[in-house]
Amino acid sequence: MIFLKTDEEIELMRESNRLVGMTLGELAKHIKPGITPAYLNDIAGEFIRSHGAIPSFLGYKGGPGVIDYPGSICASVNEAVVHGLPTDYVLQDGDIISIDCGTEKNGFCGDSAYTFCVGEVSEEVKALLRTTKESLYEGIAMAVEGNRVGDIGNTIQTYCEKRGYSVVRELVGHGIGRKMHEDPQVPNYGRRGTGPLLKKGMCIAIEPMINMGSKNVVFERDGWTVRTKDRKPSAHFEHTVAVREGKADILSTFEFIEAVLGDKAI
Repeated sequence: MIFLKTDEEIELMRESNRLVGMTLGELAKHIKPGITPAYLNDIAGEFIRSHGAIPSFLGYKGGPGVIDYPGSICASVNEAVVHGLPTDYVLQDGDIISIDCGTEKNGFCGDSAYTFCVGEVSEEVKALLRTTKESLYEGIAMAVEGNRVGDIGNTIQTYCEKRGYSVVRELVGHGIGRKMHEDPQVPNYGRRGTGPLLKKGMCIAIEPMINMGSKNVVFERDGWTVRTKDRKPSAHFEHTVAVREGKADILSTFEFIEAVLGDKAI
């Protein structure tokens, strides 16, 4: 079932999503060679709680035989596409790390992700990140009343594949509101004019997951981490948006990240 939000509820969601952006901005201050995803996870958990919210990823239910998610953030390094665990891996110069973060505040969820460069990253990898981020905004432009979910996915897919990249199929964006994951699913591929009709008040998380090599992925034995099968890099950017007439309303923000990174921002 797809839940339409009132303007008042959307403003509460904006508050939750702004906190996600603030958290990612705080993490941006610490991302450099020599630190670990576990260290970033501790910072994020403390920061979120200090602002009167809870980390919505922590304790998220896994499938049969899989542990509940143990972190406040997902930290996916290099070939990890999404859902990477915040481990004690020491980040190296030239790595990339996708940080996906969720909060719950005032009964509503926020969700956003950004892929960061660690130290000096190759131009080839930066181009992947740049294209993925650009495709996010191309998809967001389609999130208006009267369009369909397939219009978003087709736009992202076309933008990335024209530039030589591939789109992950097994993982998709989603509706969001009182729960982190609601209907509808929002794939990053598809055909125009297909899928659920977009209506004013729908809130969705759009999150391109784009690979440098093949679109094929592997689900690791930890039950969470998804990586590229060919072990080539993958990038992930995400915004939560509210569907409106004429132009989508972006509820999350990268402004805090960009304020920290300055001209080094992707």
